[in-house]
Amino acid sequence: MAKVSIIIPTYNVEMYLVECMESVVRQTLKDIEIICINDGSTDSSLEILKRYAEKDDRIIIVDKENGGYGIAMNIGLEKATGEYIGIVEPDDFVPINMYEDLYEIAKENNLDFVKADFYRFKRNDNNGNMELTYNHLSDDAGNYNKVFNPSQTPAAVNYIMNTWSGIYKREFLEEYGIRHNETPGASFQDNGFFFQTFAFAKRAMIINKPYYMNRRDNPNSSVHSRDKVYCVNVEYDYIREILTEHPQVWERFKYVYWRKKYSNYVFTLNRIGNEYKKEYVDCISKEFKRAEQLGELRQDAFPVTQWSGVQFLIKDPEGYYRLCTAPGGAAAAAEIEKIKNSNSYKLGFALTSIPRKIKKKLKALKKKLKK
Repeated sequence: MAKVSIIIPTYNVEMYLVECMESVVRQTLKDIEIICINDGSTDSSLEILKRYAEKDDRIIIVDKENGGYGIAMNIGLEKATGEYIGIVEPDDFVPINMYEDLYEIAKENNLDFVKADFYRFKRNDNNGNMELTYNHLSDDAGNYNKVFNPSQTPAAVNYIMNTWSGIYKREFLEEYGIRHNETPGASFQDNGFFFQTFAFAKRAMIINKPYYMNRRDNPNSSVHSRDKVYCVNVEYDYIREILTEHPQVWERFKYVYWRKKYSNYVFTLNRIGNEYKKEYVDCISKEFKRAEQLGELRQDAFPVTQWSGVQFLIKDPEGYYRLCTAPGGAAAAAEIEKIKNSNSYKLGFALTSIPRKIKKKLKALKKKLKK
């Protein structure tokens, strides 16, 4: 049995795949298996994988028709035999010591999973230079480098969402049947996997050392396909379905579920074409109104700005939509609502309203005198 199985779901990434594969096959941890799922690529991705497999018997290739990210990942999880499982997206890459370091930490502490900080990067098309941005999983230094129980720590779901900056004990994933949602395409299906790992793990750790290199050459690409607009909604319906099968788990996680859901809805609103935004805002406004009626929203689960945005979305979806199509998008809508709810704004409004009231009374008095 390998110490770590590394799953690489692959679809039309010939430009980046060599860099990815080189980083994986050169890992200082040699006792690994590398499971490459070719999801019906129409470029030279499969040929690249085959060239590597000819030289390295640790590489397993599964060639299949295109079915989407969730299906590809689940095939990889079923094939994996390693003690722990890692995930590498085929347009990303990893430092050569990543899996040796994480495996040692996981074994030493008997962890269900361990995750590390990571870099997002872009390459300059002109000179090839790399622009790096350090991403902390948590903004609280006290959360790092210690064992914690995610299943009893709902707030940990607010760590930066990713599934690839760590490793997961295969036995743990099997015990709870943790898999990806098998919807078509490749949008948001990692959210369900992420949520399940935090809802059911008993021993985990996050590390304040960056390893994984996550490509963001086109972070602001827009979505102009109706099929993709509602992908995140479908994924969060899937997450809710899983969590509500365990009433105690749902009771603990329902408030952070809605916070995470709102964050992803805002992200989607900033990416989808304007032609879909009105319909989308109306849809999610109804969702949050229903959640409020069911008592599933709690103010202290949200940052102040987000809570203001949620209230704005519920009370005035038309106004929320107008701000979403203005510069700044949904984030601006939340910020404006926060300002409107502030004490200073209310005081200022009250003070400026006094002269208006006096003017109205003077006008009324003048009319009476004329009569």
